[in-house]
Amino acid sequence: MTMHKSSFIKFILRSLTPLIIIFICGCKAVGPDYVPPEKQVSRNWNTQLEGGLNEQEMDPNTLAMWWTTIDDPLLTELIERAKTNNLDLKNAYSRVYESRARRGMTIASLYPSLDLSGSATRSRSRENKKTSSLYSTGLDAGWEMDIFGGTRRSVEAVSADLQSVQENLHDVLVSLMAEVALNYIDIRTYQARLAAVEASIEAQTETYQLTLWRYEAQLNDELAVLQARYNLESSRSQIPTIRTGLEQSMNSLAVLLGEEPGRLHEEVSQPKPLPEAPQNIAVGIPADIIRRRPDIRSAERSLAAQTARIGVAKASLYPSFTLNGSFGLNAASMSDISSASWSLSGGPRFVWPVFNAGSIRQNIEVQSALAEQSLIQYESVVLSAMEEVENALISYVSEQQKRENLRQAVQAAQTASELAQQKFQVGLTDFSDVLDTQRSVLSYQDQLAQSDGSIISSLIRLYKALGGGWTPLESNNQL
Repeated sequence: MTMHKSSFIKFILRSLTPLIIIFICGCKAVGPDYVPPEKQVSRNWNTQLEGGLNEQEMDPNTLAMWWTTIDDPLLTELIERAKTNNLDLKNAYSRVYESRARRGMTIASLYPSLDLSGSATRSRSRENKKTSSLYSTGLDAGWEMDIFGGTRRSVEAVSADLQSVQENLHDVLVSLMAEVALNYIDIRTYQARLAAVEASIEAQTETYQLTLWRYEAQLNDELAVLQARYNLESSRSQIPTIRTGLEQSMNSLAVLLGEEPGRLHEEVSQPKPLPEAPQNIAVGIPADIIRRRPDIRSAERSLAAQTARIGVAKASLYPSFTLNGSFGLNAASMSDISSASWSLSGGPRFVWPVFNAGSIRQNIEVQSALAEQSLIQYESVVLSAMEEVENALISYVSEQQKRENLRQAVQAAQTASELAQQKFQVGLTDFSDVLDTQRSVLSYQDQLAQSDGSIISSLIRLYKALGGGWTPLESNNQL
């Protein structure tokens, strides 16, 4: 039996030697080698940086956990829970695991395969009624030599695919962190608006009671009472709309955290002030966005994968070499296995497509066109990213000026409302002036509350546009 094994090994090595030499000294993988695209972008942002924005280099750790700069412990807790329980994020992790397994399958095709087989057959002759047995076992080996690099290009493609899927996971993280924060800010904004309406209703109720008392005392007519009443009811009518928005935001936040709608109400229903933006915000330069944004990185990796697939298609033009070998033993009984008959076969085999009506070359054209599309898609993603950042910058800067104007408007409206009340009580002005100023106070207070929330929301969208919310793969222990 030892002699049989030794002969089999020597036979395989003699057959394998020429192909090993070809493989070691052989061809470079066919197809184009990938060269990352260089997308030229402006050196500076088009938007004038104001309101604490500056072009200082972004700190990667700060950008990765940008929500800590807002300094709201509850928001930080909610984001950590979303990282653990969000279903879209779990699905993105699953796609990474799938892509990693597919890459492993492709890498395995670089190596030889070895199959072990065995059988036991028992037969009975019809003529002499004798029973005979046959036991057989064997080894079958095969190896497709990657002479022209088709398999290596396939490994290159699936490796780039895996990296693209990982960047898609990072993109999900970026979007998820922003959505959790935006919904949280919406909740606080609705609560601030609700507080403003309730305070206005309280003041308008006092006004209504005053007009009612003056009417009963025959100091004013019924018109003033009716005007005060419809002004009060108009303000009250705003509450259901605000409460609806508040409930919807809380439900959306719960779903983002992987929980049923309504489960977060107790945690976030207690009103809290809107968090404040940090004094200084580094946004870096446009070139930083290309290196940082996961969607751009994913598009670049998709381009690399498609470039490698051109090589896979071109390798089909050339012959494929396969080394096959088999070794078998046959015996009438298990006790005779040492003297069993054996067979040995093996040798190289090649297949070279001679005629296929041009389908291989057409496939090369298809893969080249797909690579061109991937390049265009990459450039489109870069432009969209630059647009998103510019929009977020101008929104953040403009909203700060808007808030300052609204703050002054609220102060002026409150002073005007107090003066109108005083003049009305002494008969120096019409009641319509009181109504107008009260409506103005409520309107400006509501707009100011929305503007306060919009500033933080604009900041969150800016962090999202800058690619904040994920940690680079080399320091991410979850992958």
